[in-house]
Amino acid sequence: MADDIPTIPNGEYEKRNWRNSKINVDHYWFRVQCGRFFRLELNPVVTMLAIVAIVAFILWCILEPTHAGNAFTSAKSWTTFTFSWLYIGSQDIWAIVILAVYFSKYGKMKLGQDNEKPEYNDATWFAMLFACGVGVGLFFFGVAEPIWHYTGGNRYSADKYMTDNELAQNAINLTLFHWGIHGWIVYVLVGMVIGIMSFRKGLPMTMKSCFYPILGDRAFGPIGDLIDTFSIMTTLFGVCTSLGFGTMQLNRGLNIINEDIEISTQNQVIIIWCITAIATISVVSGVGVGIRRLSEICFGLGMVIMMMVVFMEDTWFLLNLYCQSVGYYFQWIIQLGFHCDAFELSSTSYGAADRGRAFTDGEGDGPVNWMDDWTIFYWGWWISWSPFVGMFIAKVSRGRTLRQFINGTMTAPMIYSFLWLTIFGGAGIKMERMAAEDGICCVSFNYTLLADSSVMGAVSGAANRGNSEFTPCGVDSTCGDCEWEIIDGYLADNSGVGPVQVAQYLVDNQKWLGKYPGSDNTTLARLSCMASEEMWFAMMATYLDMGPFLRVLSMIGLVLYFVTSSDSGSLVIDIMSANGCQDPPIPQRVFWALVEGATATALLVAGGENALGALQTASVVSGLPYTIILCFLCPALWRALAMEHGDLDPYGPDFGMALIDPFTSFKSKYIMSFFKNIFLTPLSVFYIRRNHNQTGPVTYAVALTVCWVVWLALLIAQIVANSDDSVKLNGIFSLAWVFYMAFATILTVQRAQIRAIYNINGNIIEDFFAALILYPSTVGQMEFVDRPGGIAPLMPDDPNPSKPFDNPYLGEVKRRLSSDV
Repeated sequence: MADDIPTIPNGEYEKRNWRNSKINVDHYWFRVQCGRFFRLELNPVVTMLAIVAIVAFILWCILEPTHAGNAFTSAKSWTTFTFSWLYIGSQDIWAIVILAVYFSKYGKMKLGQDNEKPEYNDATWFAMLFACGVGVGLFFFGVAEPIWHYTGGNRYSADKYMTDNELAQNAINLTLFHWGIHGWIVYVLVGMVIGIMSFRKGLPMTMKSCFYPILGDRAFGPIGDLIDTFSIMTTLFGVCTSLGFGTMQLNRGLNIINEDIEISTQNQVIIIWCITAIATISVVSGVGVGIRRLSEICFGLGMVIMMMVVFMEDTWFLLNLYCQSVGYYFQWIIQLGFHCDAFELSSTSYGAADRGRAFTDGEGDGPVNWMDDWTIFYWGWWISWSPFVGMFIAKVSRGRTLRQFINGTMTAPMIYSFLWLTIFGGAGIKMERMAAEDGICCVSFNYTLLADSSVMGAVSGAANRGNSEFTPCGVDSTCGDCEWEIIDGYLADNSGVGPVQVAQYLVDNQKWLGKYPGSDNTTLARLSCMASEEMWFAMMATYLDMGPFLRVLSMIGLVLYFVTSSDSGSLVIDIMSANGCQDPPIPQRVFWALVEGATATALLVAGGENALGALQTASVVSGLPYTIILCFLCPALWRALAMEHGDLDPYGPDFGMALIDPFTSFKSKYIMSFFKNIFLTPLSVFYIRRNHNQTGPVTYAVALTVCWVVWLALLIAQIVANSDDSVKLNGIFSLAWVFYMAFATILTVQRAQIRAIYNINGNIIEDFFAALILYPSTVGQMEFVDRPGGIAPLMPDDPNPSKPFDNPYLGEVKRRLSSDV
C-alpha cells in the first residue's frame, strides 16, 4: 500500500512556480473616497496602534520629562551592561552575512525582475541614499566627535605611554569605526530583504514582509502588525528627536551668524515648522521630484564645503591623514568590531596604581560609561532607524543587482563618510593643537555672577587672584591659571580698573573668551572649549573671509538635510501604515509629516531638552528588541535567496505548526498543546519517539523529567533563599540553569531527528534556540508533524492549500519508518 503513494524528493517541483510567481496576501484595509482629491487607504490596526502608542509615550515625556529621562537612561545603562555582547556580536554577524551574499552566486540577483533597469542614475541614487542615511549626522559629528575622542576620556587617553599623535590617530579611528561598515550594515540587511520580497515576490513594502521566508502567511497576521507598529514608532521617534535636537544646532548656528537671532524656544519652534513645511511639500511631490531634487542639492552643497576646506587647509596633511586613517581602520576593525569594554564594565582596575599604570579620573583604564555613551549609543541609534532607512534605500534601488546594492549602500557611503570625517575631523584636531599653542584655554567663569552688578560692586580691593572677595568663577569655585592669565592680561592693558570693570569685560566678551584669540581674531578656535553644536560653525568661522560664506552654506545644507530626513521618514511611515502601498494617498503623507513636526514641537515646548533626551534615549533602547527581530532577517534573507535561485524547495516539507502559532493563530489545539507541554514535555516526547519507532523513549522521558524538575526546584529554592536570610543558598540558580540548558539540549536533539525523518529544512542552531526559548511550542511542532495536514507543503496545483489534505510526504515517511524496523 505504501508503495502506491508517490514519493516527492526535494527539488522536483517546477522552480518557476516560485521564481516567476507573485505571492498574494490578505490585509486589513480601511478605505475612504471623498470627491476627487480626498482619499484614505490604510491598515486600521497598525495605524491606530501606532497613533495610540505614540500619543501615550509623548504625553509621558511631556508631563514627566525628568522621570521619563531617568527611566530610559537607567534602561540604556542596563542594556549596555547586560547586552553589549548582543549589540556588538550581532553587527559583526550581519556584516559576515552581507559579505557572504556579495561574494556568492546570489550577488547577480536583482532587486526586481531579471529584465528591470534601475529607476535612477548612479549619482542621483547615491545622493538620495546618503541624504536619507547619515547626511545630518556628518555635519553634527564631523568636527565634534574626533575632538571628543581626542580631548575626552577613553581607553586610549588612559595610556600615559601613548604619544599625542597616536591619541589623535585613535580619535579619528574611533570616529571611522562608528560611521563605517557597522554603521551601514543594518540598513543594507533590511533594505536587501525588503527589496527581494517586494520587487521579486510582489509582497507589500513593509517590515513584516521581511519575515515571510520564515513565517509564511503568518507574517501578515497579528505578529506582522505588531512588527509594523513598532517600526513606525521607532522611525517617528528617531526622526522627531533628530528634528528637535537639530533645531537647537540650527538655532545656535543662526545666532553665531547673526547675534540678533536669539537662542530661544520660540525661534526653535519656528525652525521646526519651517522644516516641516518644506518637508510636507517634498513628501507630497513624491520621491521622483521633491526628495530626489533636495538630495541632489544637499549632496552638491556638501561637496562644495568639503572641497573648499580641503584647498584652504593643509591639503597634503589631509591627504596623508586620509590614506593613513583608512589603513588604521582596516588594521583595527576586527578588534574594535568585537570589543565590548568587558573589563571596564565589570570593575575598576584596583591595584593598577601599585603597578604604575595610568588612571582616568579614578575609573581605571578608561571611563566605565564610554561604551554606553558611544558605541552602544550609535548601534542602538542605527538599529532604531533601520526600518526607515532600510525601506527607503530599497525603494530607490529597484532594478539593481545585490552587488550593486551593497556597493551603493555600504561601500560607497563608507568611502565618502571616511573622506568627510577625515577632512573635518583632522582639520579640527589640528585647529585644537594650534589654539593650544597660541595659549587659548578653556575658561569656567561664572557669567551669571559676573553680570550681577550688585555683587561685583560690593567687592573691595583689586581684581586679582590675591583678593579672596573677587570670585569670577563662583563663590565655591577656584579659578585656574587659564582664567587668571586672561584677567592679568586685561589688567596689564587697563591699569587702575576695578572688579566691576573686569567683570563687565568678561561678560561682554564671553562669546569668544577662552575659545578664540580675541574678539577681532577668529583664525583659531579652541574647539574643545565649545558645546558640540558650536564646533562646526566655529571651525567654519576660522577660514578668514570665506568664513561667513561657509557658515551660511553649512546652514542651508543642514536645513535641507533635515528636510530630506523628515520627508523620507514621513513617506516610509505612511507606506508602512498603508500596507506597503508604494503611492499612498496625499492626505496620509501630509498627516504623518505634520505629526512629526507637532511631536517635536510639543516635546520641545513642554519638556525642553529633558523631554527630547528621554525620547532620544528611548529610541536607542528600542534598538535592543529590534536587534533580536533583525537577527531573524539573516536566515530569512538566505532562505529567500536560496528559494529564488532554486537551491531550496519552497514547497518542500515543513512543520505544520509554527513556533508562534499558539500566540497568533488562536486555534485551540495549538493553545492547549502549548500549555500542556509547559508541564508535560517528557510525556509528549515519550509518545513522539514511540510513534516514530525511535529508540529510547523511556530514557528521553526520564532525562527530560529529571532536568525539568531539578531546574524548577532549584529556582524555587533560590527564591526562598532570597526571601529568608537564614537560608544560605546563594548562587544555586546557576546550577538550575545548567539543568535547563541540558533540558533544551535534549529537545534540540529530538527536533533535529524529527527534521531528518521528514526531510524538513533547518539546522541544529535553529533547533537549539527554538528549544531554549519556546520549548512548549517546539514540542508542539513535533506532536503535530505526523498528523494529517500537519506536514503541509504548499502544493502548486492545490486550489486550497490551507485546507488539510492527505499528504504524500507522510506516506513516504511511513514507508521509510516501516522499512527501518
